[in-house]
Amino acid sequence: MVLLSIPAGLSAAASELPGFARVSYGGGGDWYNDPGILQNLHRYAQKRTGFPFDIQEPVVRLTDPDLAEHPFLYLTGHGDVRFSDEEISRLRAFLLGGGFLYADDDFGMDESFRREMKKVFPEKSFVELPKSHKLFSAWFDFPDGAPKIHKHHSGPPRVLALMEGPRILALYTFDTNISDGWADPEVHQDPPAAREAALKFGVNILMLPFLE
Repeated sequence: MVLLSIPAGLSAAASELPGFARVSYGGGGDWYNDPGILQNLHRYAQKRTGFPFDIQEPVVRLTDPDLAEHPFLYLTGHGDVRFSDEEISRLRAFLLGGGFLYADDDFGMDESFRREMKKVFPEKSFVELPKSHKLFSAWFDFPDGAPKIHKHHSGPPRVLALMEGPRILALYTFDTNISDGWADPEVHQDPPAAREAALKFGVNILMLPFLE
């Protein structure tokens, strides 16, 4: 386990650490699916790490004037993802300015998400993170890589990233559907071990920006 450093200006005793804010996007994709999963993850992270994460699940658009108040963004869906020109410009500035995006394909958004992110960073391509990357030991150890929560394709779970030097700007999980495992047990009826693995890996993702 990597020791966590609280970001400058935040005190574990006095301040809540930011959790994820859900991105509302255009194109018709169901950005809103599985409501409440971020609250579940934030509660779990608070319980297992002892850090006072904000439990809320705010929803933001990339054009919101207060976007910078939500440094960690989460995006998911089954359908089309489309960003306006303004959203593309704002997301690029947000990520290069220190923000972090985590996207989890819920089966069906892969092609459109990659297309839109290429507009955000035409000079960059997604790279696969090696199992030696600190993501896989940020809080819990995953020596074999990301767990596979739902089988959408036959391949192994893939953990991809857009990088700026050593820093991850955008993290993308494909063919694993980690965030479905954050839902209440009755939603997807995942076995307890799968939900526990998904939540633990979610904690690693949530902790990752604090380690970079």
